[in-house]
Amino acid sequence: MEIVKLNNGVEMPILGYGVFQVDPAECEICVKDAIDVGYRLIDTAQAYYNEEGVGNAIKKSGVKREDIFLVTKVWIANAGEEKAAKSIDESLKKLQTDYVDLLLVHQPFGDYYGTYRAMEKAYKSGKTRAIGVSNFYPDRFVDLSHFCEIQPAVNQVETHVFQQQKQAREVMNKYNTRIMAWGPFAEGKNNMFKNETLVSIGEKYGKSSAQVALRFLTQEGIIVIPKSVKKERMEQNINIFDFKLTDAELDEIRALDTGKSLFFSHYDPATVEMIIGLAK
Repeated sequence: MEIVKLNNGVEMPILGYGVFQVDPAECEICVKDAIDVGYRLIDTAQAYYNEEGVGNAIKKSGVKREDIFLVTKVWIANAGEEKAAKSIDESLKKLQTDYVDLLLVHQPFGDYYGTYRAMEKAYKSGKTRAIGVSNFYPDRFVDLSHFCEIQPAVNQVETHVFQQQKQAREVMNKYNTRIMAWGPFAEGKNNMFKNETLVSIGEKYGKSSAQVALRFLTQEGIIVIPKSVKKERMEQNINIFDFKLTDAELDEIRALDTGKSLFFSHYDPATVEMIIGLAK
């Protein structure tokens, strides 16, 4: 497994397993399968309601806790320094661990400054090895960066071949913050799995379009957390480090970028109202 080094020196696998939309009832089994396959980065969140399943799977896996890179996120309903601090302790209890490896602000809404201060305190007390944000567009990211004590190590945002976050990556590079991709398959939108460019390149290496998409992102230095509930797909998703895309192939895939979200925009008031409504 390839690793990346975060801005505080912590090492993190570049590919992991995400449990967004994994039913809490089957999460434990799915995470155990992922660990059996070889995943060591597991990404969850308070808002996924499956932290308990993740914790159970890690506990029963037989893999040492220090060999797992565990990520969770503080939800909007827990925004603010006091509520966030309490929720972090609740997450640790559900995950059955004394610490997580990366703790993120899930959305840039509510008192996320207070949330971030709580996370800075959690970092200093050893409850997390690194902190960062999720879904922060460059403008809000820059604002937070200038008014926090500990620079975010990661910004987890929608990133895939059709939305490569080129502008955001330039900003993140300036602040030495890593991009972590949610939705690396674009949830199949734009007919991604049958995209002619990805299929054609994949045929050269005996790989699927999905594997090519993941390899492209990791070669660009982006952390990816593909999700599947099928063990055979988990195996395919992690089996991407035995080939390397050429510069010409990277350029072909870069040309697929539309620079736009395939899901939603945080600049859209209706979207913001919808997300905030989920926390009430």
